Amino acid sequence: MMQNYMRTKSEYKDCILFYRLGDFYEMFFDDAKIASKELELTLTGKACGLEERAPMCGVPHHAVDSYLTKLVGRGYKVAICEQVEDPKLAKGLVKRDVTRIVTPGTNLNMQALDETKNNYLMCVFYTDEKTGISVCDMTTGDFLLTEVDSLKEIIDEIQKFQPTELICNDAFLVSGVNIDQLKDRSNMVVNPLEARYFDDESNKQVLTKHFKVASLIGLGIADFPNGTLAAGCVLKYLQELQKSDLSNIIHIYPYLTNKYMLLDSSTRRNLELIETMRDKQKKGTLLWVLDKTKTAMGARMLRSFIEQPLIDTDDILSRQSAVEALVKHVIERDEIREYLGPIYDLERLMAKINYHTANPRDLLAFRNSLKMLPAIKMVLEDLRDTVSLDNIYKEIDDLKDIYELIDRSIVEEPPLAIKEGGIIKDGFDSDIDHFREASTNGKSWLSELEAKEREKLDIKNLRIKYSNVFGYSFEVTNSFKDKVPDYFIRKQTLTNCERYTTPELKELEDTILNAQDKLFNLEYEMFCKIRDSIAMEIARIQKTAKGIALLDVFCSLAYVAERNHYVKPTLNDKGVLKIQGGRHPVIELMLDRTDMFISNDTFLDDKKHAISIITGPNMAGKSTYMRQTALIVLMAQIGSYVPADSATVGVVDRIFTRVGASDDLGSGQSTFMVEMNEVANILRNATSKSLLILDEIGRGTSTYDGLSIAWAVIEHISNRKLLGARTLFATHYHELTELEGKIDNVNNYCIAVKEKGDDIVFLHKIIKGGADKSYGIQVARLAGIPDMVIDRAKAIAEELTDNDITEKIQGIEVSQKSEKKSQVKHYDQVDLSQMSLFDTVRDEDVIKELQEIDISNLTPMDALNTLYKLQNQLKNRWKG
Repeated sequence: MMQNYMRTKSEYKDCILFYRLGDFYEMFFDDAKIASKELELTLTGKACGLEERAPMCGVPHHAVDSYLTKLVGRGYKVAICEQVEDPKLAKGLVKRDVTRIVTPGTNLNMQALDETKNNYLMCVFYTDEKTGISVCDMTTGDFLLTEVDSLKEIIDEIQKFQPTELICNDAFLVSGVNIDQLKDRSNMVVNPLEARYFDDESNKQVLTKHFKVASLIGLGIADFPNGTLAAGCVLKYLQELQKSDLSNIIHIYPYLTNKYMLLDSSTRRNLELIETMRDKQKKGTLLWVLDKTKTAMGARMLRSFIEQPLIDTDDILSRQSAVEALVKHVIERDEIREYLGPIYDLERLMAKINYHTANPRDLLAFRNSLKMLPAIKMVLEDLRDTVSLDNIYKEIDDLKDIYELIDRSIVEEPPLAIKEGGIIKDGFDSDIDHFREASTNGKSWLSELEAKEREKLDIKNLRIKYSNVFGYSFEVTNSFKDKVPDYFIRKQTLTNCERYTTPELKELEDTILNAQDKLFNLEYEMFCKIRDSIAMEIARIQKTAKGIALLDVFCSLAYVAERNHYVKPTLNDKGVLKIQGGRHPVIELMLDRTDMFISNDTFLDDKKHAISIITGPNMAGKSTYMRQTALIVLMAQIGSYVPADSATVGVVDRIFTRVGASDDLGSGQSTFMVEMNEVANILRNATSKSLLILDEIGRGTSTYDGLSIAWAVIEHISNRKLLGARTLFATHYHELTELEGKIDNVNNYCIAVKEKGDDIVFLHKIIKGGADKSYGIQVARLAGIPDMVIDRAKAIAEELTDNDITEKIQGIEVSQKSEKKSQVKHYDQVDLSQMSLFDTVRDEDVIKELQEIDISNLTPMDALNTLYKLQNQLKNRWKG
């Protein structure tokens, strides 16, 4: 056995080998050491003819999936070596063979996968010209290919699909991409493959053979030579690992990256489309707002909508019309959503059926899902005047024949095991019924035969006896031997009697003794036949599943639109973006009361209002305003309604965002370098049809350099010959407000602020004009910075304001221009003995301020800001 193990292991050196021994999968030598550590298993040993015992550990075969998931999730490849013959029939060593290899991109354990996202395997075939890319999800049958021109586009595609595993040629490893950083950030495994996987001719043959076509022209992918090579590599890789025909992959679709709005990784991160920046959670994202889907298939499709907004107006309007119909027909929509609720993941259930891992309970889940289809089609009948919904109606097959097959054949509460009987209903198969009856009614059959022969032969003491050696036989005492007929065959002679058998008794004996084994085998064979017959209908089922998913997405978007008071946006190709009463879709839901959110208007076009320079203090809402504008545009282009009183959206080809700042220490880049890289990407790749969201450009360097860069960036964007993109540009450089009037398509806006002495109240309202100051010190006070620091900051600010900022400042010297300023001291001049370091903010001060508040003249927003300030003063006392 160990020699056989070593031969098998030598063929799969890069895998951890799970070797089936009875009820366990065992691992030996280095595999055992790795697995025992990663899976927290006890490491034992086995004598196998070597000087020392071989390290060994194992996992139960019935619980193997959870262990597999842990290992592949940590980047290991696992080869499953099964017993491929019945141990009862085997002569000598039971034959074993590797039946599949599991990697992150080929994991079929549905319980381990996130049902709301695809589990993609991606192939990158890198060349100096066009790079071929192909992605496949084995669990759903989705198979796509495309070609891109640059490394940046490759990274964008990786970010879009978020594969769990990436396979590539060696050229990609030396293309300049930081592979380790890519793996860490994308949480995926990268496996470079041998050159044989990228053989052009063999890959074409693999594709044409699998899809049963004469040429690539029949697949519609002939115009993507490198993409085709990548797709062939994916198929070849999957076939070798799964050792199956991949029968649930029945289509391959080429796609053009320019068919969809391109969202780079920075934009996806900054707009928090799928996960939040800080916690990487779904809550707090656009997906969280829009995802009210009822099925896993719908959830996956909605995610793909958000990650790939459309840019073709007709396609957008087609989706929009479906959402509009479901917004208007509330009763029908809610009824459909009720019917969608019980539907399981048809796509992944079909994968289990095709890969022969589905059990009887999976088939019942499949049947219960199909039960909903006729009702859904009946409701859709009344909505067929909308083209999109009519197409869905036509795509959904009620699959009545499959429903009836499962309903007639599988018992309502089957066991999990598929080889222990109790699966098939009575009356479905006569042979199964016969052996089931034999296993339960065998004794009565023997009694009936015994009575019949006793009466027929007139042998009063005729009995049927059983022995472990001879089985069942008729026992006749010696006094009645002369009445034994010719068809009685002598079987055993005893002292006082003889034992005989007959053909009828022999047949009955075989039936009874082997009934259970035969019953189990017959039930298993019948279950496999039923499962295979369902697999033959995969094209109908996958088409229906896609229709259900699309209907689920439209219902979700309509439900969210009605519940959150969204409106249908109008589209135009003139570059006009006009939003009235726009709201941030996420933040308004995060507030305790949705009416607390302050709505704002936006107007951009490609003429006089291309660029809006937005000034105002931190915390006032500049970033929120800009992000909400980008999200409204994106929502409109996935076909959704939008959070606004009204919206007209000029379709954009890309959305770029430069928001926030962080170091990228892993690649040795400072905050400013990260910022400049993102700005460079925007200026080089944006077009006149793009929407740019730029926040605080140039703040990571000196005032002069930062202001100069920001100024130059605006000039470049505003130049219609160079770019001319619609842009929201937030800044604290008030000097930039001077560009209004100097550049004809630049306009100033600011966040309205109400001053109350040294304090400010944020009104969160965008108004025309520029802010004259940033209120940074007031914001610092709100945050709870100690009064001593605030006073010193005010003094320094006054001095810098009075002095020419162009003079080189080597140190802060107290100005002697006024008596007030001459009294300001540096920290090293302050007599700390005269201050309380332990309680800068006193309770008495807070109480006094509360007593002086005129509640009758306080707006709700003023009240919130005042409470916020007072609370922070108490929370952030300066502790020495």
